[in-house]
Amino acid sequence: MPAYNVAPYISETLASVFAQSFTDYEVVMVNDGSPDTEELEQAIEPYRDRVRYIKQENRGAGAARNEGLRAARGELVAFLDADDIWETNYLEEQVKFLIGNNYDLVCADAMHFGKSRLEGQTFMGAFMDSAPPAGKVTFLDLISAKRSLITSGVVARRQPILEVGLFDESLRNSQDFDLWVRLSRAGRVLAYQRKVLLRYRFHEDSLSGDDFNRTMRELRVLDKIEKAFDFTAAERSEVSQAVEQRRASLEFELGKLYLEQGEVKNARQSFAKANALQRSWKTRVALMLSRVAPGFLRAVRRRRLAKHAI
Repeated sequence: MPAYNVAPYISETLASVFAQSFTDYEVVMVNDGSPDTEELEQAIEPYRDRVRYIKQENRGAGAARNEGLRAARGELVAFLDADDIWETNYLEEQVKFLIGNNYDLVCADAMHFGKSRLEGQTFMGAFMDSAPPAGKVTFLDLISAKRSLITSGVVARRQPILEVGLFDESLRNSQDFDLWVRLSRAGRVLAYQRKVLLRYRFHEDSLSGDDFNRTMRELRVLDKIEKAFDFTAAERSEVSQAVEQRRASLEFELGKLYLEQGEVKNARQSFAKANALQRSWKTRVALMLSRVAPGFLRAVRRRRLAKHAI
């Protein structure tokens, strides 16, 4: 559990951990040079005798998770952001699912909560075009973004993570996506647990530009993947196609953000790039309306955002 600026939430998160029906575990918390250390340590005081508490200078969530992985003593590891909440049967269900099917990593679904347009939606429902099937998640599933894993919903075998090199600390964001891709490429078996077993706190200030920022971070990882892995000709064609699709998605999301800010010219350019990369009715309509009726398109976008906020 990495901890950075989470003092207001950490007590609730730890309470959910210590309420687990599965009890054979240790808790490793890494304070990643948090500016609210005094408040954080006051909040975790009731749990200090049950938490292995590590402090380090601020090096990012990936470095904090790596420190926790090195300190961990169990065969399995479970990741949890310090403001998310596990249901009481989370570990029991996840461990049973992983061991019973001989998987290397499993990811449960989560319910969004907090003041957010996504409140009441599941993670898989909000960030994937179609409900994922139970079972395995492939390398191409991940890089195409057809399937996503939420870090607070992951339980995995520790040794394979050590073998592929832990989280990449040079990536300040999307280290988790990068790790899942490397595990999959190394032949490890990743799978979904379709049950909603945790609550994922979606902060209000993360809404503006979140899709764009998330896609931008993933594109950096995709650039790394294209350079780092030795692909066959057929594989490289598939990977390049997936990267192109993600770039189209990035440009479309960027166009929407420009539109919200009233930057019509930039919005039009982004919609044009998205349409050139991957033609669809959605990109064609957005490009056309940004040219002939940008005010109408912006009003439609605002109404949709207002509707989701209710």
